[in-house]
Amino acid sequence: MKQQAWVVFALRSALFAGLTAILGKIGVTGVSSNFATFVRTCVVLAFAAAIAGLRDEWTAASAATARSWTFLILSGLATGTSWLCYYRALQLAPASLVAPIDKLSIVVAIALGVLVLGEPVGWKLVVGGGLIVAGALLIGST
Repeated sequence: MKQQAWVVFALRSALFAGLTAILGKIGVTGVSSNFATFVRTCVVLAFAAAIAGLRDEWTAASAATARSWTFLILSGLATGTSWLCYYRALQLAPASLVAPIDKLSIVVAIALGVLVLGEPVGWKLVVGGGLIVAGALLIGST
């Protein structure tokens, strides 16, 4: 059975997010968490620019609406704030504690998807979200 492309990309995202926690924990040792976030952001910017250039996708910027620009900028501000907090947390606690708590973002995304985007709610979503919260609370209480 052929998987849908989004599942493959979502699994890759999980893999690289897991690597991010470990690599970030090692990298933030001995430097300011804000400087570490700056370096990470520069690398992400260069990497994304290279991919957009290689795929000849720079022309897509002219097609973006003011609404798209507004929400992309707000998303960037949310990402930056998240990263600043994440690296500071990694300086203060083990990655094995920080990463699960950080993944409560999944529950936040589920709730906002339902409340803001009108996405459907099913029992699997509720139970799965509840298990994520329970797992984060269990791990975080050690």
